[in-house]
Amino acid sequence: MSISVSDLVTVRSRHPEAIAEAAARRVRRPLIGDSGRLMIVAADHPARGSLAVGGHKLAMANRVDLLERLCMALSRPGVDGVLATADILEDLLLLGALDGKVVMGSMNRGGLAGASFELDDRFTGHRPQDIERLRFDAGKLLLRIDYEDAGSLTTMVTTARAIDDMAERRLPVFVEPFISRRTGGKVVNDLSAEAVTKSIAIVSGLAGTSAYTWLKVPVTEDADEMAAVMETSTLPAVLLGGDVGKSPQDQEEAYEKWRKALGLPTVQGLVVGRSLLYPAEGSVETAVDTAVGLL
Repeated sequence: MSISVSDLVTVRSRHPEAIAEAAARRVRRPLIGDSGRLMIVAADHPARGSLAVGGHKLAMANRVDLLERLCMALSRPGVDGVLATADILEDLLLLGALDGKVVMGSMNRGGLAGASFELDDRFTGHRPQDIERLRFDAGKLLLRIDYEDAGSLTTMVTTARAIDDMAERRLPVFVEPFISRRTGGKVVNDLSAEAVTKSIAIVSGLAGTSAYTWLKVPVTEDADEMAAVMETSTLPAVLLGGDVGKSPQDQEEAYEKWRKALGLPTVQGLVVGRSLLYPAEGSVETAVDTAVGLL
């Protein structure tokens, strides 16, 4: 799909109401389709200043390139929808790429990568009322908990209230939990079985109801430990893809981990971003089709 920057800018500058109009006429679908599984492509990284893929620091900085990759991914059979921030979702709305797709708004983007306040992750993205107003289908938020960083408590409290607000609107919210720590000034997520288990236990109990809460969880370092980890909660879950590495071998190893975890009772699908949109080897189409095949 060839995308014209000038066309997008013309609409945005002269007819900004076109975004709301496109959202109002968008054809919607159930969260879970006929397959009973969920395959979502994620592209909310840029708003956190996370533009790197593998060894390329600014891989996601070219917006037209990113949009073209997203449109290609969304056109593939078995891809259910997209997770992104307002700017990207609104471009996709104007391009007509979201009909019949699940649209997830990214809610907290304030914990900028590398910032001193990274774990005080304010809700600077979609609010529940925005997701409702735009007729989007779900929201997503990130909760990283560092036992030594007081900013994590602020994020926990605002996360709980966001879950409440989404539940009031009967909107699903996908919560991505981690136990994290600072190593050399950088926030590192702990993917040990114990840490992932604790993170699931903590977020499952947040807010006044868990009726509309989904988990978005990473695969543990040892994929064989995921079965015990996922026994921590009865909430439905999707697997988080993340940056799988720089080489085709890294990508193959990630696929094998996902394959094992997707057979677990609470795991309902995949949410994957950079590794599909910017694969270490091959095309976006091939990477997406391979991931869909795992479901």
